Parts: sequence; C-alpha cells; structure tokens
Amino acid sequence: MARKRKPLPLLEQVTITDVAAEGKAIAKVNDLVVFVPFVAPGDVIDIQITRKKHNYAEGKATRFHAYGTERAIPFCAHFGVCGGCKWQHLPYEEQLKYKQKQVVDNLTRIGKVPLGEILPILGSKKTQFYRNKLEFTFSNKKWLTEEQVLSGETFEDMNGVGFHIPGMFDKVLDIQKCWFQEDISNQIRLSVKDYCLTHEGYPFFDLRAQEGFVRTLMIRTATTGDLMVLLGFFHEDQPRREALLNHVAEHFPRITSLMYVINEKCNDTITDQEIFCFKGQDHIFEEMEGLRFKIGPKSFYQTNSEQAYELYKVARDFAALTGSETVYDLYTGTGTIANFVARQAKKVIGIEYVPEAIEDAKINSALNGISNTDFFAGDMKDLLTANFIQQHGKPDVIITDPPRAGMHGDVIKTILAAEPARIVYVSCNPATQARDLNLLDEKYTVRKVQPVDMFPHTHHVENVVLLERKAR
Repeated sequence: MARKRKPLPLLEQVTITDVAAEGKAIAKVNDLVVFVPFVAPGDVIDIQITRKKHNYAEGKATRFHAYGTERAIPFCAHFGVCGGCKWQHLPYEEQLKYKQKQVVDNLTRIGKVPLGEILPILGSKKTQFYRNKLEFTFSNKKWLTEEQVLSGETFEDMNGVGFHIPGMFDKVLDIQKCWFQEDISNQIRLSVKDYCLTHEGYPFFDLRAQEGFVRTLMIRTATTGDLMVLLGFFHEDQPRREALLNHVAEHFPRITSLMYVINEKCNDTITDQEIFCFKGQDHIFEEMEGLRFKIGPKSFYQTNSEQAYELYKVARDFAALTGSETVYDLYTGTGTIANFVARQAKKVIGIEYVPEAIEDAKINSALNGISNTDFFAGDMKDLLTANFIQQHGKPDVIITDPPRAGMHGDVIKTILAAEPARIVYVSCNPATQARDLNLLDEKYTVRKVQPVDMFPHTHHVENVVLLERKAR
C-alpha cells in the first residue's frame, strides 16, 4: 500500500521581504526561504506551500492580511493567471530598482570581478503596448481559473485563443485583452476567434490528440506602420483557409503582409516550415536612425523596437569607434547591430548560427547601401577560430550578444587569444554574463555596466558591459 504524502504546511501572517529572480518574491520563515509569485515586499500573507526542498520552498498567497507600500494596481484582467506580466503589481520605478539590483547582485556574486562604473538602468518610455511581436495559440482546452472552477459553472465552450499556461503544454489561457502589443493585435485575434466559432469547420487545435484545424496566430507590428499577420493551420483545407484569410484581409486593410503556414508537426515551431504569402508582401520593414531592416516571418528582431534603439546606442557608444576599426559582431542575428555600427567602422564581420538570419543580414546591408559588412553562418564555437581571424582580420572591437546560455568556453578562449582592445557584451541573462566576465577577467577589466529595461512588468533585464584589455 502506497504511503500517503504528508500535507504541505500553511504558513500564516508571513511578511514578504524582497524580490527574487524569475519574478517571484521572498519570505523567510525561520531558516527556510520561501518563493511566492504575485506579491510585493511589505505584504503580510498566508502562504500555502506547494513545493518543499531541504533549504527552500515555493508557495502561493492564500490570504492578504496587509499590503506593502510598494504596490500598484494591476491593469490587466489576466494578471495573476497569465505568466506574461508578473510584476504589474509593482510600481514601474520599483521594478527598475529591483532589475538594477538583480544585475549588480549577479555580476558581484557570480562574476567576482571589479565592476567599474555602474550606470543607472535605462527605463522604457513605453510600459504598455511596447512589443512588436506576439504569438497566440488556438486550443480546445481552455484553462479555467481557480475562480471559474470553484464557481461550479459548466463550461460548454472550452475553445480559447491566447497564451500557454506555464507548465501546461496543452492548455491555453483565453485572452480578452493583452497590453503587450498595440490594440490592433487584440482586434485581429478576437475577430479571427469569432469567425472560427461562428462558421462551420474551424475546430481549434488539440495539441494532445493532434487534431483540429486552426492552430496559431502571429502578429508583428513595426514603427513604420507595417503589419504582418501569420495564421497557422494543422492541415490544408483550401476553401476554409481562404475564407478565413479573406475575412482578415477585408476587415483589417492596414495589414501589409498576410501569410499562412500548414504545420502538420507535433509542435508549433515554424522555423522548418514553408511560409506562404496570401496577400501583400512576404516581409515588413522596421526603421532605426535612417536604417531600414527587412523582417520576415522567421526573422529575429528585438521585440521592443523603441527600446532596442536605446540598447544599440549604448553598445555603439561603448564600442567608441573612430572609423578605423575591424569589428566582430558575434551572434549577429539579422545583422541589426552590425549594420547599426557599420558607418562608424572600417569593417564589420557578423557571425550567426541560423543561415536564414545571415541572408537577412546581407539583405539589410544591401538595402541600406552598406558595403563594409561580411556575414557568416555557422556554430560560433566551430566558426570563430584562429584560422578564421587570420583570414578575415584581427578584431579591434568585439560586440557579442549571445543567447541566454551565454558564450561557449571555446568562444571565450578564441576571444582571449584574439585580444581585441574592447569587448562590448550585450546580455539578456546577467547570470551567464557574470560567469563569462569571470573567464574574461584573465585579460580584461570591466569599465562600465549599463542595465537596460526592454520588458516592463516582467523580471527580464538586458545588460551591456564594456571590457577593456588590461595593460600587458
């Protein structure tokens, strides 16, 4: 007979003391650290422990006895259920304070190197409707909130269009209004949903059973006014597909790129799928400081366009280019940073793993009349070698913007061997950035640290570090 699990405790009248990583807050009960989401420092709450380890626990607030002074009223009806904006209950200035602290704590605790000048975080002018891309999922298994479940109501319509609930791969929270992207995004999503529910033959996808028809919706907006909509279907049904796409085109004439994909795979990723253009162009354009960037349905582009401009200005400022330098832009993506700094450099070499992104980077250079860039596709640790540097020239400055995992050890070794005068390290994960700074400390000194907030109301933070080669 299986042993019954010991019920997890309810901790009463506990004071929240700090904010931690991943958007959660911290309470300390005796020697136990407890992580709790959707609460703020100063809150006094009852905590139902949901997971307990030897030296920490996770829990959820079941009752509020008092609220802390560091609080804001969440503006989104989905706050507390959707995993998107976990910090809406914190005033924006407080969010910036905790993000600055997160960067400094990570660099100090993990990096263990002198940090030079630490500049105050650059906040985002827009704190709502700041994203240029959102991806929604259609599901016939709508997530029911705790209130809905406890209501005892029977829900006949379980169709939803929205975001996956964290930890639930097959359930989707039905979104009425999202504050991430300008409101045209909400209008398009709700219109598509309504059409599918009021016309025969548009079953929402069942990810677990692998059946249904309407699958995904991606919307991209640009500061130029361009608008891309990409609908994903599980199988081809030309009459119904065309009827839905014509409905979208007719009701939203602002769309400049209307596309679709037939994705018969088990997962929703479309990077390996053929995308078809139904109406308009197969791309949109973004602009930055007079430069135009072509963005396709698979292209990577920083999702906060206006704040990306501020981020790239920091990187260019830290690079301190005079026009005579050879610059290596590692993890170049579609060459946005490479093209952004090219006019201040002698030559820019961009390296990226994704071949399609490199093709976009070349197109973006040609589009802007930039002739001093070269782009190469390949795994960074395999491509960036001593031979590559010998062939293409020794870098005077390296700009690196790696994924969340940071840089591979072999890449760091090659950078140390190349000995550029300056390294500008852009990171979306200060923890792995700190680890890499510790390895670069062998030959480099951190001169400046500039945190940049790209994602208001979330715990994510970008950070730019300037390293200078130590005197030999």
